[in-house]
Formats: sequence, C-alpha cells, structure tokens
Amino acid sequence: MTAMTILAFALVAAIGIATPGPTVLLAMTNGSRFGPRRACAGMMGAVLSDFILIGAVALGLGAVLAASEFWFGVLKWIGVGYLTFLGAMLLRSKGTLDESLRSASGGMSGTTRSLFLKSFLVAVTNPKGYLFFTAFLPQFINPAAPQPQQYAALAVVFASMDFMIMFGYALLGSRAVGMLRKSGALWLDRTCGGVLLVLAGSLAFYRRASS
Repeated sequence: MTAMTILAFALVAAIGIATPGPTVLLAMTNGSRFGPRRACAGMMGAVLSDFILIGAVALGLGAVLAASEFWFGVLKWIGVGYLTFLGAMLLRSKGTLDESLRSASGGMSGTTRSLFLKSFLVAVTNPKGYLFFTAFLPQFINPAAPQPQQYAALAVVFASMDFMIMFGYALLGSRAVGMLRKSGALWLDRTCGGVLLVLAGSLAFYRRASS
C-alpha cells in the first residue's frame, strides 16, 4: 500500500464522512449541549464503531449481510428503531442550555457513558456502513500483499478523519448555540431530530443491492 493510495483513501473518506449522517449530527448536537470537549465521548463511540465495522468487513461480515436478507433486516430494523428514538427525543427537547452540563467537572460519568453509547450504537447498527465498507475498502487493498495490515492502516486513517470531522461539527454546534442562546439550542435540537427521523425513514426503505 503506497502513500498515494492512503492519500486517495483519506480524501474520498473525508467527503463521505463530511456528508451529514447520524454520527456527525449527534456530534453537532452534543457540541451544542455539552461543548466540544464533552462531545468527544460520543466521537470516541463512533470511532470504536469504525474499527468494529472495518474489522467485520475484513472478516467477511459485510459479505454475509449482503447475502442474507434475514440478518440484513435484523440489523436494519434495530438501526431504524434507535434512530427513530433519538430523533423523537431531540424533537421533544426544550432547548435548555445547562451550563453545568457544559463544564468538565462534576457528576458527568453517566452522561459521558450515554454520549459514548449513543454514537456507538447508531453507527454499529447501521447495515449501510457494513455494505459501504464492503464495496469501498477492497478498492484500496493490494491483494498481493498481506491484507490484515492494510485493513488496519485504512481503519486508522478512516477513524482519524472521522474524529476530526466530527470535532469540527461539534465546534460548529457549540458556536451556533453560543450565538443564538436558548432559541439556538431549540432550533438545533429540532433540526437534528427531524433529520435523524428522515435518516431512519431512509434506512427503513433501504434494500440490499442484490435484492
């Protein structure tokens, strides 16, 4: 695997990651509510899912989902249900900004765990991620060279790009709410909640390419 291959992969991955999806929307919402530093907990959940998805694809799980209507459907409907739940919760939000939540101290272990799990579960239950990596990653893999090291390198690059872009969205959410105050928090929560519901609907109608 050459440096040019890594660079090409990073550029294409950045475009795909920057396109608003569930994890970047959660990063923006978490940044607006808790600040970018606290939002890093959610980003780490998404990063962990990157490694799990790419590892699963390297082991052949993506091909299994592409071939199995049953397991594809199971994973898909879990993802639809969780996205719907998160979207509905954001739509019900009152847009309250609690500065104690945005501080780095004091009783935040539960919230940190919650932010981590939300982003992790959103990403790891999305079958589109497995199918995307199944189709995308082999284009950058040299079949004549040992593949585990190549998949590991691509996973590190993708996870790094994912974290940086999500952090940018968290900063954007924090700055937007800082300027608009409570009305901004309400507007951002409702918008992100609506988009998550749209994404849930899109996932519900998503079908395997082979079907």
